[in-house]
Amino acid sequence: MSRQPDYQRVPNEETIEMKDSSRSSVSNGSPRPQGEEAPPSQLKVTGVVVFYLVAAIVMVMVNKWVLNAVKVPLFFLFCQLGIAVILLHLCALFGYMKLPHVNMTVSRGLAPLISCNVLGLAFNTYCLQYVDASFYQIARGLVLPFTVFFSWWLLRTKSSVPTLAAVAVVCVGFMAGVSAENMSTSFIGVALGVASSVTTAVHAIVVKRSLAVVSGTLDLAYYSNLLSALVILPFVLVSGEVFTVLEMVAGEGEEGQFGTFLIGASVTGVFGFLICIAGFLSIKVTSPISHMVSAAVRGVLQTFLGIWCFGDVVGSGRAIGIVFILSGSVYYVYTKSVEQNQPRPEQSPSRAASVSAGATPGAHYAQTFPPAESQQEEKERRF
Repeated sequence: MSRQPDYQRVPNEETIEMKDSSRSSVSNGSPRPQGEEAPPSQLKVTGVVVFYLVAAIVMVMVNKWVLNAVKVPLFFLFCQLGIAVILLHLCALFGYMKLPHVNMTVSRGLAPLISCNVLGLAFNTYCLQYVDASFYQIARGLVLPFTVFFSWWLLRTKSSVPTLAAVAVVCVGFMAGVSAENMSTSFIGVALGVASSVTTAVHAIVVKRSLAVVSGTLDLAYYSNLLSALVILPFVLVSGEVFTVLEMVAGEGEEGQFGTFLIGASVTGVFGFLICIAGFLSIKVTSPISHMVSAAVRGVLQTFLGIWCFGDVVGSGRAIGIVFILSGSVYYVYTKSVEQNQPRPEQSPSRAASVSAGATPGAHYAQTFPPAESQQEEKERRF
């Protein structure tokens, strides 16, 4: 799968940040500079939002369906990453993109990113295995608070009062959702959700340095999927999941297990690749507000689908938690949008931020951080 991109298998929309505010300067009636692209049509924006919405929901629901039937989360994750790499190669074969040649120097430079990505993907997948699909939004609800915290702790980035208010709303939602469960939800699942939130938050910090190692975001997505798959493979062998897979192939497991696994791995592998593409389109075409509103809609639909498909029981506490987390996340993006559109002192050319058209959500968020020389960073995600 990702949020993730978001080249994470399980998407994480909370890491998406503000796009360059130059779009607003075009919409205020001033003439568009020569060579600048026209704003995307409403139909195109709607199409991209729906595309991301459908892909993200399919990823979570199919992941949960497979993990309920087959207990091989790491091998399942390895297959998803492998399918994404194969699809990237097919796109390159037909001339849709150009993939980089794998370089050991680059691979070593991406070690922190890959470590964070593998941990984040593993935490996401195991979390979804232990909690209901409708509770998944709450279990991973602390992404925003951890993002703000690590920005302050590692990068010395100060947050405004509205931003802290949004974080407080999210924290209230998380506490309400978790406390209402009375531990009917696995404590391990909640702990994995918190760990997933930490890795997702730190990912945006590491990705900035990682972009300096590669040529662009597509190269970063390719390296991330390929190297993450290679890192996960030994853990598949050590965990013993390979024996479970061999039993499934030999037909010794429960009836239909292998078929469920093949269908689930194929679907999530394809949709994980599509989420990667959707992440590029989302930054290029949509606004942060529209993306977060679509994320809120996704959270609601995911809850209802969890009830319908898996028989999840959603009490008032869980519902309140979901509403608070989504509301806080949307309000956070709104406050950041307002802050970014405020007049700022003109930057010198050496400090001006530049955003490529295909920037990933996490990569673009990282560009709002202070320059590399003032950072003390390290680490990556999901997903």
